[in-house]
Amino acid sequence: MNPGMVFVVATVALLLSVGGGWYVTRGVLTLAARSVAAETPTPDPETAPGVPPEPPVGPTSPRAVAALRGGTWIGFLERFAVTGLVLVGDGTGVALVVAIKGLGRYPELRENPEASERFVIGTLASLVWSAGLGLLGRAALGWWA
Repeated sequence: MNPGMVFVVATVALLLSVGGGWYVTRGVLTLAARSVAAETPTPDPETAPGVPPEPPVGPTSPRAVAALRGGTWIGFLERFAVTGLVLVGDGTGVALVVAIKGLGRYPELRENPEASERFVIGTLASLVWSAGLGLLGRAALGWWA
């Protein structure tokens, strides 16, 4: 394979993974938050006047976002690493990235169930996107072995 072509395919896969993955992950988290909001009852102003609505809950709540500060940058780095590792065929490296991320976030996840939900949904969306682009890059280069 032409080294220039390898460079172009790898660069495109990595850029789409990092940049596009942000939109994919945001979209999945927004959909998950909508399903949580639909399940959460809101007080009826006619039957409970003066009762303020509950603060938002779920993966996009302020509490979950605050607990997982730095998550956007961690996601960028995670997608870059996973796509690159899949491109070179290193599944063990992908497992290490996932394990390090989980261990690093364990204290926040244990303390906050909303953050835990955000972490699981966001990480899974990010991993599926980045691994998929890595596999597409391998396919484009003919590296299925």
